[in-house]
Amino acid sequence: MSPRTHTEVQLDQRQKEGIWILDLRGPLVIGDSEANLRSSIVALAETQAVKIILNLARVTEIDDDGLDTLIYCYALTKESSGQIKLLNIPPHLNVMDLTKLDTVFEVFSDEQDAVNSFFPDRTIRHYDILEWIQEQDQHPTPDHTK
Repeated sequence: MSPRTHTEVQLDQRQKEGIWILDLRGPLVIGDSEANLRSSIVALAETQAVKIILNLARVTEIDDDGLDTLIYCYALTKESSGQIKLLNIPPHLNVMDLTKLDTVFEVFSDEQDAVNSFFPDRTIRHYDILEWIQEQDQHPTPDHTK
């Protein structure tokens, strides 16, 4: 069996409300790809940046080594008294393997929900369109077009 050729996963790091978000693009598979993720998480853990969200929306493939890397990153961050949460698991990835992840990780489909999960006391305001319309009827804004 010949080895498959993969491009390595690309990682873009950004912060939102003190939470590190790593946007991954490409395959998370054996080799340089999974090694890049490991080294990024190790570097963040060394700087005590231990609130991390992995955005998997643009991950094209995850193999067993990629899954092992996610678990390794989870364990390393937890050892540093931190947390890693997953965001946007693509539906095309192997569902059987990924279902194992939600037994370990908190998984989110909305970035702000993932960020809010790091703040347990945060009250999240949900907007109800009907409630908003009723409020507008009771307190109409002045019409400046006249």
